[in-house]
Amino acid sequence: MDAGLVLLIVGWIFVLVWVPLVVLSQRKMHPKALFTLFFTEMWERFSFYGMRAFLILYMTDELFKLMERGEADSRAYGIYGAYNALLYAAPILGGMLADKLVGFRKAILVGGIFMALGQFTLGATIGNQSLFFIGLSLLAVGNGFFKPNISSFLGTFYDRNDSRKDGAFTIFYMGINIGALLAPLTCGYLAREVDWSLGFFTAGAGMVFGLIVFWYNMRAYEDKGNAPDPVKLKQPVFMGISREWLVILGALVTVPMFSFLINNEGITSYLLVIVGLSCIGYLVITSFQAEDKAEGQRLLVFIALFFFHMIFWVLFEQAGGSLNILTDRYVDKMGFETSQFQAVNPFYIIIFAPLFSWIWVRLGKAGIEPRTPIKFMLALLQMALGYAIIVFAVKSSAISGEAIPLIFLMLMYMFHTTGELSLSPVGLSVVTKLSPAKTVGFVMGAWFSRLPLRTK
Repeated sequence: MDAGLVLLIVGWIFVLVWVPLVVLSQRKMHPKALFTLFFTEMWERFSFYGMRAFLILYMTDELFKLMERGEADSRAYGIYGAYNALLYAAPILGGMLADKLVGFRKAILVGGIFMALGQFTLGATIGNQSLFFIGLSLLAVGNGFFKPNISSFLGTFYDRNDSRKDGAFTIFYMGINIGALLAPLTCGYLAREVDWSLGFFTAGAGMVFGLIVFWYNMRAYEDKGNAPDPVKLKQPVFMGISREWLVILGALVTVPMFSFLINNEGITSYLLVIVGLSCIGYLVITSFQAEDKAEGQRLLVFIALFFFHMIFWVLFEQAGGSLNILTDRYVDKMGFETSQFQAVNPFYIIIFAPLFSWIWVRLGKAGIEPRTPIKFMLALLQMALGYAIIVFAVKSSAISGEAIPLIFLMLMYMFHTTGELSLSPVGLSVVTKLSPAKTVGFVMGAWFSRLPLRTK
């Protein structure tokens, strides 16, 4: 039995033991909806990170295999960057549509369906570049509906200043990373060792499981997450078509547009800078025009935190691109599959998330919990330390002529992970605290957009 398969089996056994322990230990502290959304997001992240684990390798090794290595690398990095930019830009519109029209529930369902279709499209069209871009576009559009709204939906089950909120989002964040742990171990292994299409299809199956979990547990949501005006949503407005179906048709029309932009990353860069700055400008104007001055001030705080958050994630997202290539070509992998190393970060999160949740609660009770800006600063310092470690390893390897020892990669990901835990779950919580109730979906979408920068 090869090392990659052993790791896959061990990963599933670990999760099957760990998840029940976490749920049982927390079930009396939080509403049932937390755990339903926990499992929904877990499977969605299994789908997303399953494909992400081997996407850049699929492009360089299969999709552009007729190109020279340097040319294939450059093309793949450009597509990966444009895809990531649109992936994180789409939540702005998806959050706004949930706020104004469809509500969180339907936005999550629509997004999940689009993402499942995207994975199945990629799996069914191996080597077909035109349909490859369509598959990525379906994923980006679906993510726009799904990603900001499931987090915003969770926030509705807690009061603005509920002391359980940071802990709840840390538990939710751990659910995200359980899916992200299993995804590279499973989808990455199947894609590289069996067939590329099987990796994509397995990722698509994960999204379907997530949709089933979400739909089956509708009763847990009580009266939350519905459309702001259900009657208005169903009323015909254009050629007998309701607003609800216009949203879906609009999403379908967006798919070929996104496909063009992913295939032409140069245009995408300029366009997204304009969109990102426009969103920030809109938030600034909204903050000054707010009738409630406290709400306006909270939005200004959000904008300040947004810049720290954006820089962190642009650095972090190199994991699926340049760091994946670095691992594949220059690290001593000790018999494991390259894409499986994408599971290191979520593994650390699963281990450390309960500890961080406990630390924040204990420090809060003692009155010495660091403020959110301090947590963000600590996150960036840890990110810098992680990169310093891998830079040292690369330089040492170049001098010795030997492969980079695996320990350096593991240490880098450890510091990136502790930085992430200082920023991301805290950020999700703080967005629900700082956002005006009527625009929380849009603000969460802006948070997830990470514009105007993009990953390459």
